[in-house]
Amino acid sequence: MAYFLLFKYGPMFGVVIAFKDYNIFQGVLASPWIGLDTFREVFQMDGFYRALRNTLLLNLLDLLISFPMPIILAILLNELRIKWFKKGAQMVLYLPHFISWIIIGGMAIQLLATNTGIVNNVLKSIGLQAVPFLTEPFYWVATYLGIGVWQSAGWGTIIYLAALTGINRDLYEAAEVDGANRLRKMWHITLPGIKPTIIILLIINIGHMASIGFDRPFVLSNPLVTNVSEVISTYVYKIGIQSARYTIATAIGLFQAVVGLIFLLSADYISRKVNDQGIW
Repeated sequence: MAYFLLFKYGPMFGVVIAFKDYNIFQGVLASPWIGLDTFREVFQMDGFYRALRNTLLLNLLDLLISFPMPIILAILLNELRIKWFKKGAQMVLYLPHFISWIIIGGMAIQLLATNTGIVNNVLKSIGLQAVPFLTEPFYWVATYLGIGVWQSAGWGTIIYLAALTGINRDLYEAAEVDGANRLRKMWHITLPGIKPTIIILLIINIGHMASIGFDRPFVLSNPLVTNVSEVISTYVYKIGIQSARYTIATAIGLFQAVVGLIFLLSADYISRKVNDQGIW
């Protein structure tokens, strides 16, 4: 309760900056009101639409590729019978989550750089052409998604493994008596057992479609792929923070929040109509 009051609800007061000609010396209350002029300026910026497009595209691809991976990993880990191997696999899968994105960015450059990366040096040594993982838009997007899966999939399995423990083991025994193999048990018992968890997390992820973390696109980006790597969070950093245009930054942040809320409520409404399940 204290966390949300201090760090979520308290800062909402600053939203009024989006409707003011904010001056850092005058403060929030003393700065003059300008109404919706800031939003008109934002919607006339070409860079804003490019950042919005990239944000939605990268989040959609993340949803299609990264979201199923923790589910698959959790089911595979649940099927392991050798306890020491299962615990070892879990530890290896969890570790990337605790590595800073700054370190991951440095590792990506050392491994995937076109001219000096270890991977491309190996490819060239065996007579193959270097792959522009970080300098060509298509390969950059693929690299962005792949690194994201590696970093987050293992940690995401924790929630699904917890959900799997709530499935009645008698169902598996009854399925064995009926002659069901492992695949049949996974399809007819495991997946339906964690379906409510999947739906809730899917709705929450859809609610984040208009927002994106700053660290990952920032550390992996470079001037050669700005056309696909510039997202709203990095755009706000460059336009709003580096240029001290706090009104613009606040307006874009408010826009993100409103669009995210619309996505969240829409996904919850559709889920309730289709599956009779939602987040509340």
